[in-house]
Formats: sequence, structure tokens, C-alpha cells
Amino acid sequence: MSNKEGSGGFRKRKHDNFPHNQRREGKDVNSSSPVMLAFKSFQQELDARHDKYERLVKLSRDITVESKRTIFLLHRITSSQYLNYSAPDMEEILTESEIKLDGVRQKILQVAQELSGEDMHQFHRAITTGLQEYVEAVSFQHFIKTRSLISMDEINKQLIFTAEDNGKENTTSSSDAQDNKQCGTWRLKITPVDYLLGVADLTGELMRMCINSVGNGDIDTPFEVSQFLRHVYDGFSFIGNTGPYEVSKKLYTLKQSLAKVENACYALKVRGSEIPKHMLADVFSVKTEMIDQEEGIS
Repeated sequence: MSNKEGSGGFRKRKHDNFPHNQRREGKDVNSSSPVMLAFKSFQQELDARHDKYERLVKLSRDITVESKRTIFLLHRITSSQYLNYSAPDMEEILTESEIKLDGVRQKILQVAQELSGEDMHQFHRAITTGLQEYVEAVSFQHFIKTRSLISMDEINKQLIFTAEDNGKENTTSSSDAQDNKQCGTWRLKITPVDYLLGVADLTGELMRMCINSVGNGDIDTPFEVSQFLRHVYDGFSFIGNTGPYEVSKKLYTLKQSLAKVENACYALKVRGSEIPKHMLADVFSVKTEMIDQEEGIS
């Protein structure tokens, strides 16, 4: 056995002979040195960035929840048509949805204040879920009103805030507040990816709207939704695999929604005259289950 090896056959290391119970001789670190001061500033900057990220995550959750509530409210319009509600009742639902969207935009204002003077792309992951849900709610409301798709520019125009729009809570720092006071506005731009993902989620809500319309005996809405979804699907097909991964992933779900809507139009066009309106919902639900089973098998 070599002299460099111990009794266990393991090679001795040079620091094994160092007395671990004794402290190495040397001077204490000077907390006022330039190096320590630099690291302290880095620590404060990282802590402030992490705190801001967490605040944005909480705001994004609030935006998501309020946007979903707006979507649920808008689905009541289909039920109001079935119950033969008057036009003022429908307008009342749309007015209430606009009030809810104004509350969502107040949350987005707080996000814009947090991102004032910052690079949005560094915090985009914290707010993308809420922005997608907001795009879905706004586009759903716009489709109910105009039977068309709202553009990204129109959405961004609604996200330009002035000092009058500023709520009671202001989360900006003193330097950001001074800059905003000079310019007088805050703004937050929806990215193309957020817009595309929000529109892709919109197709699912339109499919539910179509199902409710068939069940309620509405024979016009399914054909309008079908034509609209075909245009949306054609637009997403042009993107293909060249776009972000999330967009191509949701293209399959969009295709499923389009198939269900086209199946509803088939039931109305071919068998609508021979099936009572109150039974169309049952026929459509059976066909939808068959499509889901075939897609699951394949």
C-alpha cells in the first residue's frame, strides 16, 4: 500500500490535515468595502424584482378571475334569448359586462404602473395568463355585439390610461410616479402571442354558445358561429408550425370546436325539419359524444 493511502485504501487529500475546529487566520471581511457594497446593492435589486414579480402574479390571477366571471355573464345572453327576454334585458347584460371589464382594466392599470420603466418581456410570464383571459372576454363580448373579431389594435387602445383613470391604489415607485406625472399616461400593450392565444380560447366559448343555441332552438347563431370559426381556423392554419409552440398546440383544440359546430349545423340543416326544436339538443349531444369517442380512440 502506498504511503499516500490511508488504512481504508482511500487516497488522502491535502486538506485532510487541516484542523477543522480552528478558524483560518485572516482579517474579518469589511462590510464597508466596495465589493460588499456592490453585492448589497445587487441583493436589494434582486429582492425588489422578485417582489414585483409576485405582485404581478397576484394581479394576473385577479384579472383571470374577473375575466372568467365576465364570460360566464355573457353566456346568459343565450339563455335570455331562449326565455324570450326583451332587447333591454340583453342590453342590461352587455352593460353589466362592460362594467366588469372596466374593473378588469383597473387591474391592468396597476400592472402598467408596475411595469412603468421596466422591460415588459422580463415580467411577461407573470402576466400572460391574465392578459390571455382578458383578450378572450373582450373578444367574446365584441363578437356578441358585432359578430366579428376585435383587432389587437382596438384592444390596445382600451389599455391606454390617463391620470383620471388611476385608482386609489398606486403601486409605482417615487421615480416612476414622477415620470408618469410628466407623461400623464400609462399603457400596456397586448403582445401578438397573447392575442392569438386569447382568440384560440375564444373558439371554445363560441362552441359552447353554439351548443346552448341549438338546445334553445336558435337556428341562426350556429351558422354564424360556424362561418366565423372557419375564418379563424384558416388564419391559424397559415401560421402552422412557424408560430409559438402554444399557438400550434391550441390549433388542435380549435379544430375540435369547429367540428362540433359544423355537426350542429348539419343537425339543423339536414334533420332540423324532422326533429322538434326541443329535441335538437339531445340529438346534438349524442353526436358530440360520438365525435369525442372517435377522437379519443384515434
